[in-house]
Amino acid sequence: MKISVAQINTTIGDLQGNAKKMIEKISGAKHHGFDLIIFPELALTGYPPEDFILLPHFMEAVAFYLDQIAEASKEIAVILGLPRYNPYRREKGFLNSAAWIQNQKIMDFADKILLPTYDVFDERRYFEPGLEPKVWDIHQYRVGITICEDIWQHSGLLESTLYKQDPLQQLKEKHPTLVINISASPYSLQKFEKRMQICLHAAQFLECPVILCNQVGGNDSLLFDGNSLYVDSTGLKKRAKSFCEEEMTIDLSQEAPTITVKRNQIEDLYQALVIGVRDYFHKLGFQKGCLGLSGGIDSSVAASIMAEALGPDQVLGIAMPSRYSSPESIRDATLLANRLGIDLQEIPIEPIFDSYLSSLLPFFRGKETDVTEENLQSRIRGTILMAFANKMGYIVVSTGNKSELALGYTTLYGDLCGGLALLGDVTKQQVYALADWINRNREIIPLYAIQRAPSAELRPNQKDSDSLPDYSIIDQIVAAYIEGHRSPQWIAKKYDYPLGLVNELIERIHNNEFKRRQAPPVLRVSEKSFSIGRRFPIVQKWV
Repeated sequence: MKISVAQINTTIGDLQGNAKKMIEKISGAKHHGFDLIIFPELALTGYPPEDFILLPHFMEAVAFYLDQIAEASKEIAVILGLPRYNPYRREKGFLNSAAWIQNQKIMDFADKILLPTYDVFDERRYFEPGLEPKVWDIHQYRVGITICEDIWQHSGLLESTLYKQDPLQQLKEKHPTLVINISASPYSLQKFEKRMQICLHAAQFLECPVILCNQVGGNDSLLFDGNSLYVDSTGLKKRAKSFCEEEMTIDLSQEAPTITVKRNQIEDLYQALVIGVRDYFHKLGFQKGCLGLSGGIDSSVAASIMAEALGPDQVLGIAMPSRYSSPESIRDATLLANRLGIDLQEIPIEPIFDSYLSSLLPFFRGKETDVTEENLQSRIRGTILMAFANKMGYIVVSTGNKSELALGYTTLYGDLCGGLALLGDVTKQQVYALADWINRNREIIPLYAIQRAPSAELRPNQKDSDSLPDYSIIDQIVAAYIEGHRSPQWIAKKYDYPLGLVNELIERIHNNEFKRRQAPPVLRVSEKSFSIGRRFPIVQKWV
């Protein structure tokens, strides 16, 4: 049997566009003599469709476009993911299903059994679990059908939940000769390796090959890396490309050699951010982005990613120097803009800042200069960026990193403003690694921007280290506490840090929850970001 594994980039709610893309792929697969084509989980609606499923006219459209896809399936079998009404209706109104279509007929549905409801997933809000996995006879193969999470439980690598059912154990009793898993498995660092291990475990347990078809592209904060794969009990046989659409071809009649894959995690991170920016803009119907270009490392990395994602001619950097900006900052912003080929506008904020200070002087007379005046500068810059966005049709990209977002080292309605937080799940240490990778062939980001001490330049001779510990310390504590859920005592003992320091930073994390609630959407690249999937109250007394 010849199989096309179509990892496609879908747009949530674009049923017509998603269906058209699938029909075109089906036509191409038929032309090249394939027997079966596979599409990802919930490919017809895009993943995750969220509350669109609750709209009756949305579900009517799902059924309409499923029929159109069926019409295109003459002389080929198709497996695709979609939501459907639940005919059993024991607790929920919908099922997360795989449809099997062949020769213009909807043959059967298989329903997802394990419904993740943790972290970024909320499937039990909409779906009822399927009862048992299905096995379909397709071209002399007994094809076991699983949907994403269904193959994770048996491996023992799933730490977030413990399900009562084990679909692989149930499937083993049905003796499949091939297992297909349609997935919408979000990207995070080293997720491919974990996903491959899950599939290899399933292939060894079921004693048959496993094919995983994964979604690719960005949908709001969630990024999908593709990396569809084909394994048998001996190892990896084939892998689709990362972060792009591809039809991976498999001929089950031919013996495939085992392959190894070497991956650069920082390159993966870079490509994830690029596709996240590109899809966020283009799926919203925007072409152009702007950002405050300070000459620092964060804005330099963000501008480089935006130029790659959108094209240099679609990116505007705005330098907004104040009395505290160093000449080197303007120099480096100009150098970077020239090297990237992006436009740069310089708008000094000193006259506006003076006006603010004069207007507030009668009310603030006698009070010491403090963070108030620092934040005024940041908010002036945010207002200028938003003015360009409104007038010129840009999306403002916020350039703050995860380390700063964790501790609230960012200004509400200032540098936190915008439509997308590009680096909001990227730690400061990862920002440096990205800068080195961007400069791998030639110097794009000026070395001085990388080597100098980080500074917000909001007061004389200011350095981030005046207010924060070293970023290497912050990043370790943030990773351990936010991603690992470790206690302050565990962190202090593990890294030999004073417990008071650890408690202080954790207290700052919780005390700044109110800022993060008002931040732009964050592109998620870790197991736990400050965006979708993390829920903590603003008002609390735990810390």
